[in-house]
Order: sequence, then structure tokens, then C-alpha cells
Amino acid sequence: MAVDITPAKDGGVLKEILKEGTGTKTPQVASRVKVHYTGTLLDGTKFDSSRDRNQPFEFELGQSQVIKAWDIGIATMKKGEVAVLTCAPEYAYGKPGSPPAIPPNSTLKFEVEMIDWVGEDLSPDKDEGITREQIQAGEGYAIPNEGALVDIHLTGYYNGTVFEDRDVKFTIGEGEAESIVMGVETALLKFKKGEKSKVCLKSKYAFGAAGKPEYNVPPNADVEFIVEMKNFEKAPDSWSLTGPQKIEQAKMFKDKGTSYFKDGKYSLAIKMYQKIIEYTNDDYDFKEKKELAKMRDDLLLSANLNLSLCFLKTNQPFEAKEACNKSLELDPKNEKALFRRGQAHLELAAPELAIKDFQAVVAVEPKNTAAAKQIIVCNNLIKKDLAKEKKLYANMFEKFAKEDQQKLEEELSKLPDVMHGTLGEWGQEERPGGRDATAFEKENPNILMLNANGTGEFKNM
Repeated sequence: MAVDITPAKDGGVLKEILKEGTGTKTPQVASRVKVHYTGTLLDGTKFDSSRDRNQPFEFELGQSQVIKAWDIGIATMKKGEVAVLTCAPEYAYGKPGSPPAIPPNSTLKFEVEMIDWVGEDLSPDKDEGITREQIQAGEGYAIPNEGALVDIHLTGYYNGTVFEDRDVKFTIGEGEAESIVMGVETALLKFKKGEKSKVCLKSKYAFGAAGKPEYNVPPNADVEFIVEMKNFEKAPDSWSLTGPQKIEQAKMFKDKGTSYFKDGKYSLAIKMYQKIIEYTNDDYDFKEKKELAKMRDDLLLSANLNLSLCFLKTNQPFEAKEACNKSLELDPKNEKALFRRGQAHLELAAPELAIKDFQAVVAVEPKNTAAAKQIIVCNNLIKKDLAKEKKLYANMFEKFAKEDQQKLEEELSKLPDVMHGTLGEWGQEERPGGRDATAFEKENPNILMLNANGTGEFKNM
């Protein structure tokens, strides 16, 4: 028996179940569903079928990628269910129809089989590494932004077993400080206030190759979280702040960065120092006030210097070098920037560049013994590199010489035998030892014989 499933109860979409599905779950908005279908007109004329193509059809539910009747009807289907959807024109292709297969004002029938679905894909690479299935819809339209303060309840599952269950408040982008995995942070940027959803995470967005031994979560494990957004407070956008307000925000980021650095949380410290640059990098808000501009330049210099140190700590020498370059644009003789750039150059295997930076440090501060020691290190490395190059080139030349000798011998072996009275390439008879035949020898060709050692001696007449 067909049932009206339209929200307006206007008979626009009628559903008749031919085969019951399994379980109680149905796909949520933005889930990616996979179905087979056959579409017919009321007279039974078939106009389309995925089964004829032997290729299931996939689409994102509730995103207007299909006709309105499908977004309504398929949202009510369980896995394995087969149903017929009867769709009035206003819920299908309307007055125009879809010529030539579908005439104007056509009511359509679709026999649909729900094969499967996955939650809404929230992963940055769209690899289904972070999926969301709504349990309870949120309210309004507002969602958090990067830097928002969120208040959530979090329940984590591995193989159906709860490994954490807690309330937590934290700033999005700083979840690591509260042991919030990246996948949950990413998903929360799509949550509305009051929303409750299941978030499924592939291991790389959860605990990765390390796992979480204290939670009994093994390496490379996929996990699930039930997340409820209780409340959130959006962070102010940098463009909406005045110059003084940006300075205050930057100072706050600097304090946070320092705290994270002291705790060894270098990735969070890097985020904070980068925030300082984001909020203060535009000259427009500061150029008219010298005092404000000076504060801004000091913050930028500090941020870049601290970034260079964090990058060195996390084995990112190229990024460290770039941060030092930014620092030196603000203060060309900054001792720390020169020293750290020298360290970065050493990590990048460029001692000839590093020594220049360490020499510049000593020029600024002659008593800097650390720089003086690094100059010695650089000199030793340069000497070793030169010795390696010399040995390399010597080996190369020796190799080339052997190859040339081999080629010469191969070419000589291809030449005709000239030791038995044949004509040489210059049109004259060649003699042993490479000399020309004398007139006497030409008249008496048998007079000269070769002994076993290749030397010539006269035969007795």
C-alpha cells in the first residue's frame, strides 16, 4: 500500500515498500547513497535504468543533486529495502518534463533498491576519512570557525567499546591540548548548536600509527565518536578588528604560543605564532600610528623568530630559514635570526652558506662563542666536502681513462694486420718497428726475418 511521505502531505511522493530493509537506520542529509533504480512512465514505458547499465547510481542526499522526490523518498529507506516511489510532476521534472524520454507534466514511477550509504564526507581530501551521520539536527544556521570556543560532549568507540566519555571545552585549532583528534576538530566546523552526530574516522584522522595504548586503541585503528555540540562562541574575524584590537589578539596568541612551546607542544606553538602574523601582517591598520606600528613590528619579529626555533625543533629547516629571512627583513642584524638561519643552512647541507651567517653573528657580537664554534664546524665540513669532491673527480677521471683505453684497444683490434708486407694507410710498405723499407730490402724481400722476440736479424746469403 502506497503512503504519502511528503512533508506537506500533498500526495506529491507516494511510497510503496516491496521488500523490507534491515535495521532501523536511514541515511541522513549529505550522506552518499548507492542505489539501483528503474524509472517508468505511468503507462509502463521505461525511460531509464541503472540495472540496464549494471552500474549502481550514487549521489549526496539532500543536496539537490536529484529530483525533489528522490531526496524525500530515499531518506526514508533502510539498507536492502526495495520500494516504488510515485512522483507527481512538481516533485519530478515539472511542466517542461525531460524530452524526449519524459513528456511535460509527467507523473513518474521509480523502483529503487537501497544498496548502502556512507555518512557525509567531511575529510579535506574527500577520501571518506571523516564521515558524519546526524543523530539530532542542530538549530539555526551558525557554525563555529577556526579559533571558536566550543563546549561539547564526546564519546569515543573502538569496535563497539567505549574508550572515552567526557565533557570538554576547547578552542578549535588547539584541540591537541585537550587530546582532541584532528578528525573531530574538522567535523566540528560543520556542527550547529545542539547537533548530535556520529563521526567515523579513519586512523590517519584519529590516533594514526601510534594508536592510543591508554585507551586500548591499537595502531592504525578506525574509530567512531558520538559528538554533541552543546554551545560555541565564534572567534572574531581578523578583518573585523581595529589596529589596537589586532595588537591585543596578537599578544594573546604570543602568550599561548610561549606556553605551548614550554610544554613541548611545538605544532600548537607554530599555529599561535602564525596567528600573530595573520592578524598583524597588513600595514593598512598600523601605518598611520608610529607607536602602533612599532608594537606591530615587534610582534612580527618575535613571531618569526619563535617560528624559526619551532621549525628547527620539528626538523623543518627550509621553513626555519624562511622565518629567519622574514625576521631579518625587520632587523637585518638580528643575532638570533642570523644564528638560526645558519643552523637551518647546516641542516640543509649548505655549510658554505651557514658559515656566512655565523660570521655575521660574530661581527654583530664578537663574544658569541656558540657562533665561533659553528664557524669551526662549517670549516671542517667544507674541507670534508672538498676532499670528497677531489676523490670523486679522481675516481671519475680514472674510470674515464680506463674506458678510453678500452675503447682504443677495441678500435686497434679492428685494424688490418700490417706486420706481413701489406700496404700501410699511407700507400707504402710498412716494416717491423714502424720504419719504411730501404731500397735494398725492397729488392731482397726475404733478407730480413723476425725472430721469436720480434727483433730483426740478417739471414746468411
